[in-house]
Amino acid sequence: MQVLMRTSFIILCSFCLTLVSCSQKPMNKTPDTTVHKHTNALIHESSPYLLQHAHNPVDWYPWGEEALTKARKENKLLLVSVGYAACHWCHVMEHESFEDEEVAAYMNEHFVCIKVDREERPDVDQVYMNAAQLITGRGGWPLNCIAMPDGRPIYAGTYFQKEQWLNVLSQVYNFVTQYPDKAEQQANSLTKGVQTSEMVVLNEQEIDLHEDDLEVIFRNWKKRIDYDEGGHQGAPKFPMPVGFQYLLNYYDHSGNQDAIRAVLVTLDKMAAGGIYDQIGGGFARYSTDDIWKAPHFEKMLYDNGQLVSLYASAYQLTKNPRYREVVEETLEFTKRELTSKEGGFYSSLDADSEGEEGKFYVWKLEELEEALGSKAELIAAYYNATEKGNWEHKNNILLCSDNVEKLCKKFDLSEDELQKEVQKAKNTLMKARSKRVRPGLDDKVLTSWNGLMLKGYVDAYRYLGIEDYLETALTNAQFLLDEMKEQDHRLHRNYKNGKASINGFLDDYAFAASAFIALYQATFDEQWLMEARHLCRYAVEHFYDERSGMFFYTSKLDPALIARKMEVSDNVIPAANSEMAKNLFVLGQYFYQETYVEMARKMLNNVKEQTFKGNTYYANWDLLMLWLIDEPYQVAIVGKDYEAKRKELDQHYLPNAFLMGGATEGTLPLLENKLQKGSTTIYVCRNKACKLPTTDVGEALKQLAD
Repeated sequence: MQVLMRTSFIILCSFCLTLVSCSQKPMNKTPDTTVHKHTNALIHESSPYLLQHAHNPVDWYPWGEEALTKARKENKLLLVSVGYAACHWCHVMEHESFEDEEVAAYMNEHFVCIKVDREERPDVDQVYMNAAQLITGRGGWPLNCIAMPDGRPIYAGTYFQKEQWLNVLSQVYNFVTQYPDKAEQQANSLTKGVQTSEMVVLNEQEIDLHEDDLEVIFRNWKKRIDYDEGGHQGAPKFPMPVGFQYLLNYYDHSGNQDAIRAVLVTLDKMAAGGIYDQIGGGFARYSTDDIWKAPHFEKMLYDNGQLVSLYASAYQLTKNPRYREVVEETLEFTKRELTSKEGGFYSSLDADSEGEEGKFYVWKLEELEEALGSKAELIAAYYNATEKGNWEHKNNILLCSDNVEKLCKKFDLSEDELQKEVQKAKNTLMKARSKRVRPGLDDKVLTSWNGLMLKGYVDAYRYLGIEDYLETALTNAQFLLDEMKEQDHRLHRNYKNGKASINGFLDDYAFAASAFIALYQATFDEQWLMEARHLCRYAVEHFYDERSGMFFYTSKLDPALIARKMEVSDNVIPAANSEMAKNLFVLGQYFYQETYVEMARKMLNNVKEQTFKGNTYYANWDLLMLWLIDEPYQVAIVGKDYEAKRKELDQHYLPNAFLMGGATEGTLPLLENKLQKGSTTIYVCRNKACKLPTTDVGEALKQLAD
C-alpha cells in the first residue's frame, strides 16, 4: 500500500539514508573491559545482543512497559533500534555512534531509547521494518526507527554513519517539535500503512487448482534463475532453501529437467564456494557477490538447519557423495559449536572476530604454508589461494577448484588421492584455526529455529541412515517439550541461562509442529504426531483470524503493538502462515480431519494469485499447492519389521508420500485393521483407499510410481 507522506519531511530525512556495501572496510569494535564507565537497563537482559549494548553511554531500555510508560509520561519520542548479535553492521554503528559520548548525550536528552533483539522480538521488528520499507523502499539491520511516544513510527532507516545519524536525529526531533500537526499526520499515515500492508482478505471464491498452475509458476520462476552460478540472478545471493526444496518436489512431480538443473547447479556452486566453510562445515548467511565467493560471514542456525534438509533430500535423490559430505560436515559443525549441554541449539556465530569481519575464516598464503608445509602448494591450488589473495588485504577465502582433473594431472595424483590429501589438510587447518580468536556466539535458544534444525537432523537420519542423528533429534525434541512448552501447550520463544521466556510467536508453533511431524515419520512414535496436533490446536485457538482465514503472527495473549501483523510471504525462512498451512494439511491427512485440510486450502486460496509471480517468496505455498493438485500417498507399514522396511523406503526420494505405522496398529484411522499376524505389511493408500497390501518394498515402490 502506498502511504501518503509529507514530501518536505521525506526530502528532509531521506538524504541521510545510506546503504552500506559489505565490501567496505569494517571498523574495529572497542574491546570490553571489566570496569565500565556506563551501565544501562540492558544489563538485566539475557540476550547476547542486548548485553553487547549494556555498557553504551546511551541510556538503553529493553522493549517493555517501563520504556513505553516513560515515553508517554515524559512526552518523549521513542528511538527503537533493532539488530542481532551476529550482525556486522550493527557492530559498526554501535562503535561509531552508540559508544560515542556526543551522540549518546543527544539521544538521551531527546529520546527514550529502546534496543531490540530482532530474533527474540520479531513482532516488534516486523512493525518497524515495515515502516522503513514504506518510507525508503528497502530495509535491513541495524534498523533504526523514531516513533511517537505511543509507538507510532514517524521515520525509519538502517545504518547511518555518525554525522548522518546526528543529522537524522536533529532533523526529526526539530520537525516534530516545530510542526506537531504535520508530525501527527505523518505518524497516522505511516501507521495506517503498517497496519494494512500484507494483511490478507479472505478469498470467498472456490479454490480452483490445475496442473497448468504449476507450469505457470515455474515458467515465471525460471526467468530469474542463474543457471551458470546457481541461485537467483544478481548479487547478493541468499540460499533460500525452501525455494530449491520446492523445485526438487516439482521435478519429482513433473520430470522438468530445467527444475532439477536449477537445484543441482545451486547446490554444487554453494558447496564449492566461500559461503560454505570449507574447513569447518556450515554455511554463512549469504554471499555478497553473484558467485557465492565472499560471504557475510555470520553463521545462522536457521540457514544451516534448512540446508541440511535440502542437501539430504538432494542426496536421497541423486546419491551424490558431495551432498552427503556437506550434510555430515554441517551437522558436525552444529554439534561442535551450536549445541548446548541440555540439547538445545544455539542461534548463531558472529561475522566478526577481533573487530574484523571474517578474520576467523580467511587465510594468507604464508599461513597455509606454515600449517601445511610441503603440501601447501597443492592445497593452495585446490582452494584458489594466492600470495596476492583472492579477497581483501592479501587474505584468501577458501574456494574449491573447478578443475580437479587439471590439478590431478599437475600434481600427478588420482582424484581419490587428491581427496585424501584435501581431507588431511582440512584436519590440519582446523587445528591451526582453533588457536585463533573465535567469533562471538549467540547462545540463546529459539524454539522456531530449533524446529528447523531438529527437522534437519531428522531428514539427515532418514536419508543418510546415521543413527546418531536420530539420537540428537530426540534429545532436542525432548528439550523443547521439557523447557519450551507449558502444560496447556503454550510455547516459549526463548531459552537462556536455564530460563525460558517470551511468549511464543506463530513461527515457533509452526516449525516445532513440522519438526514433530517429521520425527513421527522417522520413528512411528505417535507421541510426536500428538504433540504436533496439540501445538496446531493451540495456534488455531490463539492466533487464527476467522475473518481472513489466516493466522496472526502474535498470540491474542500478547500485549498489543500498533499493528498485529501476518507473516505471509516466504523468505530465507518460510512464512509462519505457509508452514502452518502445510502442517494443517498433513495432520488432516493423518487424523482424517477434513476441517484442517479445508483451512489449509482456504489459506492457499488467499495467496494463490501471488504464487504465480512470487517465485521463491511463495515456494512453501507452492509445496502445499502441489499436494492439493497431486494428492499425496499415505504409506502404512505395520508389523514387527516396520523399521527395516521404513529404512528401505527412505533410500528412495518420495516427497509425495506420508509414512506411518509401527509394530502395532496404533491409533491412526488409516492403520485400523491393517496388522496381519506373522508378517510386516505395506499399504499404499490415497484418499483413504488402499491398493493391495504387500510385504515387498519393491512392489510398494511400483505402486507409488503408478
